[in-house]
Amino acid sequence: MRNRALTSVETAAVDAVDADGLVADLRAAVAIPSTGGSRAECDVQAWAAARLAELGADVDHWRLDLAALRAADGYPGEEVRRDEAWGCVGTVSAGRAEEPALVLAGHLDVVPPGDGDLWVGGDPWTLRETDGRLHGRGACDMKGGVVAVLGAVAALCRAGVRLRRPLAVHAVVGEEDGGLGTFATLARGHRGRACVIAEPTAGDLLVANAGALTFRVEVAGHAAHGATRTLGVSALEAFLPVLDALRDLEARRNAVLPAGFGHLDLAAPISVGTVRAGDWPSTVPDRLVAEGRFGVLPGEAVEQARQELEAAVAAACADDDWLAEHPARVTWSGGQFAPGELPAGDPLADDVAGCLVGLGVRAPERVGAPYGSDLRLYAGAGIPTLQYGPGDISCAHTVDEHVAEADLVTAARAYALLAIRRCGIVSD
Repeated sequence: MRNRALTSVETAAVDAVDADGLVADLRAAVAIPSTGGSRAECDVQAWAAARLAELGADVDHWRLDLAALRAADGYPGEEVRRDEAWGCVGTVSAGRAEEPALVLAGHLDVVPPGDGDLWVGGDPWTLRETDGRLHGRGACDMKGGVVAVLGAVAALCRAGVRLRRPLAVHAVVGEEDGGLGTFATLARGHRGRACVIAEPTAGDLLVANAGALTFRVEVAGHAAHGATRTLGVSALEAFLPVLDALRDLEARRNAVLPAGFGHLDLAAPISVGTVRAGDWPSTVPDRLVAEGRFGVLPGEAVEQARQELEAAVAAACADDDWLAEHPARVTWSGGQFAPGELPAGDPLADDVAGCLVGLGVRAPERVGAPYGSDLRLYAGAGIPTLQYGPGDISCAHTVDEHVAEADLVTAARAYALLAIRRCGIVSD
């Protein structure tokens, strides 16, 4: 890709990115234990709203109408209980009011940290710095990305850059369990000409997501005393043919990987995450409930994917003496992530790549990912969207999750440069 020289205004904005300020913001964000459905999930949105207001943005900070969203067409599902949730959008522009030329987006909800004693230092909610890495729950996925976005806005302000067309920052919650926050943000009417989601991408551009659907399988057995187990039918053992069928289905669906997914062993994994069976150690379990994640291939309709899993389970039941008379039941709940992708030929990928090359960073690869994200919601609303952000997804959801400080700085510089090139500037 051709290296476009930075203008004096672009150089000033890039040089204005403050590494210490990025770390300070990440420390503040990580300290808010914003797991899905918690009170802190609301608190972190209030923090983002206040931070955007400090940076001079016009802030829309509103309480979500959860009942209306849950009844709306396209509701993406939830896997945690919420009685309250908030949206937050900040808009920066010195020009006329119009649709933002660029949206920089990210989520501030995080998954639970697990056993805090396993974290070095013993506290996942206190940012810890070691060898240029910043550790804490959400540091990588993806408070680091949101902080880089805020750092870009701060740099533009510090450099005195006045954008001709608006730049919008979407800070959302509920991404980890379905995408409620972005769904609500779009429903409120917040849009843009293009969107970059600051998810961790290890320096590459993620231009397509596979989807991910949460499924539930219920298998019946026949209870008996454990001392006379042959008089019963274990629901756990009855589930094994279904599990084998899911493994076979996964292999068939991933036999040929889609374009952009060749770096992966699986584009659409099928994973059983929880299994519950039995209520007493010496009783043959008469019911099993398994819940898992079903990958949806890029370009595949969600309903078609559901039918394929249901058909595989039905076929496994038909081939088993017990399950033929007591078939497993498949239902769908929780997060429902459809696949999504940047339209072929859209200039957004070239624009982001050009910014990175202009900063002296390696030209990024354009890849797909096997996980779902909010990309598909923006894409579904007709907004060209890709993901680029600090950190590596392999660090997400892990003990001692971390992001490199240098990655935060690079991302913030790239966002500031992209904002100038996409939004234009007001000349004095």
